[in-house]
Amino acid sequence: MKKLLLTWALVGTAALAVTACGSSTTGESPATNANGCPTSQPAALAAGEQRQIVMSTSMGEITLLVESDLSPIAVGNFVALAECGFYNNVIFHRIAYMQDGTPFVIQGGDPTGTGMGGPGYQIKDEPVIGEYARGVLAMARSAAPDSQGSQFFIVLDDGAQPPLESARTYAILGRVTVGLDVVDAIASVERDSEDRPVVPVTILSTTVSTPAP
Repeated sequence: MKKLLLTWALVGTAALAVTACGSSTTGESPATNANGCPTSQPAALAAGEQRQIVMSTSMGEITLLVESDLSPIAVGNFVALAECGFYNNVIFHRIAYMQDGTPFVIQGGDPTGTGMGGPGYQIKDEPVIGEYARGVLAMARSAAPDSQGSQFFIVLDDGAQPPLESARTYAILGRVTVGLDVVDAIASVERDSEDRPVVPVTILSTTVSTPAP
């Protein structure tokens, strides 16, 4: 088990701790488990490709548009995990606010729901393209190279940009196109002293499609 710690280098932000279990595997491979989920880094999504992902949660639907031209490896990984149902019944385990009260991120994608889980592999780093604006979907990671797995976050407020930009290592996948009201509702639930929702908010299913040209 390798402990990963996500922090944003801006005074007044909430530190976001993440751990992930499993060995690091960065070579592309089509290997899958019995559920059809990848067991090592899946193929990158081809250049110019987009996918729409409808994430049905216990508080409503969130529609995401992810684009390979932003981060082909990370997007290919996220799509593969969404297609195989990896995120089904996974909770949003952390809702983080900055110390000044600015909404920061909601984070999910850990199948254990503890902040310590992942898919059992990590993926290779890529240059970060885009800005961490409100509604952006990005991968959670540590300061270590090649440390992204399955955990992701959605940016809650443009005010979160400075600390995220100060690191600029979190692969941007795309953005929320429908359902920002649902994202805000998730962000507003009661949480404990460790930023965990008191009543879990669950991803019920993910549906992947190719948007019409």
